[in-house]
Amino acid sequence: MENLIEKTIGEIVAEDYRAAAVFESYGIDFCCNGNRSINVACEAKNINQDELLSKLNTSLTVTQTNRNDYQLWPIDLLADYIEKKHHRYVEEKIPVIKQYLNKISSVHGKNHPELLEIESLFNASAGELAMHMKKEELMLFPFVRKMMSAQNEDIKAQPPHFGTVQNPIQAMMHEHDTEGERFRQISELSNQYTPPADACNTYKVAFSLLKEFEEDLHLHIHLENNILFPKAVALEKRLTA
Repeated sequence: MENLIEKTIGEIVAEDYRAAAVFESYGIDFCCNGNRSINVACEAKNINQDELLSKLNTSLTVTQTNRNDYQLWPIDLLADYIEKKHHRYVEEKIPVIKQYLNKISSVHGKNHPELLEIESLFNASAGELAMHMKKEELMLFPFVRKMMSAQNEDIKAQPPHFGTVQNPIQAMMHEHDTEGERFRQISELSNQYTPPADACNTYKVAFSLLKEFEEDLHLHIHLENNILFPKAVALEKRLTA
């Protein structure tokens, strides 16, 4: 991948998701704050830019087969994938994680009061994500599919009741920022999901599940913010020109 320094973090990860692991190793948010340049991100965290670029180039030049190139997917397929993979994952994992957090908060909350705050933050996120996904499934994604049908049939798309696709997209991106910040707090409170010395197995499993949930959420948000949403906006402009 050429000219990394000229691209935003989101663009880099959108072109090759292997870059995500490098950014995550430096604590750089590529999903909610993916519109920043490498230079800006490095200055904010006092990171050696040349070192980061070297690691990115090394990671991205390694041959990898069977890699999903989401940039090449039609956006209706991408919407289907997000709904069937990431939305289902969230729906399945939320009750499991809630149960674990409730248990360890009850047992270990006295010695580790941060667990009570982690539980509160996760429960708030669970409620917001449920509403967020329903809005996507009932409003945004159906319009994405209608636009793709219009393109395939070479006709103009009928304007949606919400005016323009940019309106729900802006709302979705704002909600992504909220959840990204909530999980940054959870990560900090949990010492980056590191169980304390006195943690029982349930405690360890809960933190492992939280970490996995955040990683899935990062990819979920990245696919929307950096790939699906920009392409949906561009397609709407073409269809209404």
